[in-house]
Amino acid sequence: MPSPLIIEDTRVPASYLNFYIANKIVLLPIFEDKNDDKAFQILEDHFKGRKIVPINCRDLIWGFGAIHCMTQQEPAI
Repeated sequence: MPSPLIIEDTRVPASYLNFYIANKIVLLPIFEDKNDDKAFQILEDHFKGRKIVPINCRDLIWGFGAIHCMTQQEPAI
């Protein structure tokens, strides 16, 4: 886990588990944190054959979600 991330006095749900698996890549949220490299290495070890693409999500997480959350389906209205 990244260190607690506080934005405007609110702790936001920063987590490396909000990654997204695509055909040949894995999109990894990172947060300018000391644990970013460790998270990258763990995913690289477990997703052999896929390129790990780190994406800075410090601003995105302010919306209380990151990459995986953004890619989810929207129900029909």
